[in-house]
Amino acid sequence: MNYYSALLLFFSGFFLLIIIIYFLMKIREEKRLQKILSTPFKEEYREYLKSTPHYKNLSKEDKEKIERSILLFSNTKEFIGVGVEVTHEMKVIIAFYACLLLLHKTTTNCYDNLKTIIIYPSAVAFDNIQASNGIYTKEKFLIDGQAANDTVIIIWHDAKKEAYHLRHDNVIVHEFAHEIDFMDGEIDGVPPIERSKYDEWTRVLFSDYKKLSDVVLKNREWGKYKLLGAYASTNEAEFFAVTTERFFESPKSLKKHFPELYNELKDFYNIDTVDLVS
Repeated sequence: MNYYSALLLFFSGFFLLIIIIYFLMKIREEKRLQKILSTPFKEEYREYLKSTPHYKNLSKEDKEKIERSILLFSNTKEFIGVGVEVTHEMKVIIAFYACLLLLHKTTTNCYDNLKTIIIYPSAVAFDNIQASNGIYTKEKFLIDGQAANDTVIIIWHDAKKEAYHLRHDNVIVHEFAHEIDFMDGEIDGVPPIERSKYDEWTRVLFSDYKKLSDVVLKNREWGKYKLLGAYASTNEAEFFAVTTERFFESPKSLKKHFPELYNELKDFYNIDTVDLVS
């Protein structure tokens, strides 16, 4: 056997070994997921869900589906508490609202790219450093939550209040709307949608976004745009996240004042939230 034949044989064997290891890891992971799915959903967890305004009107099939999703989500993501102990309630409630957004979307698991959920007990201050003409300034700003592809930050004080009552706002829904937005690689207010629906989506959402931005700039004649609030005018991504909050938290008001916007969100999420919270 000459040198090149031996080299070829070596690399062939090496790549074959990698393939075998890959498939063994896939089989192992599949067994782990099946074990998670076979775990009974505890009544304790179900009691948390029954206290939310969104669980009770789900169909029997949807309840079973989202409970399986909660088990997968809470057992495949790392939950880290900063200054607070992570509880079963935190895991179940965060997983519920995260997976509710994808309940009727075609996904094997909720948020495959997401790895970590960091939970703070109350609003946390971060340093914001800005540079202008060589001059650096540092200021602190408070966050209610944050999403960055593989990590989501949740402020539990706000999340808990919003989870059990319809309040217009829902930080969990907001941050996971950002995660959905990023599924196509960009946070731009356009989540993964069918190409045939792209033009109508951008026409409706960006039209209302521009109108809201104009109202915020003038700070007068808010009218129906008061429902969306000034923060939604920050950029297109925040507009999508805020309108998703309103879609799940204030669906009747959103449908009344922004029927086209409501219909676009209903078509995307494949949920009629007016019926869900009635």
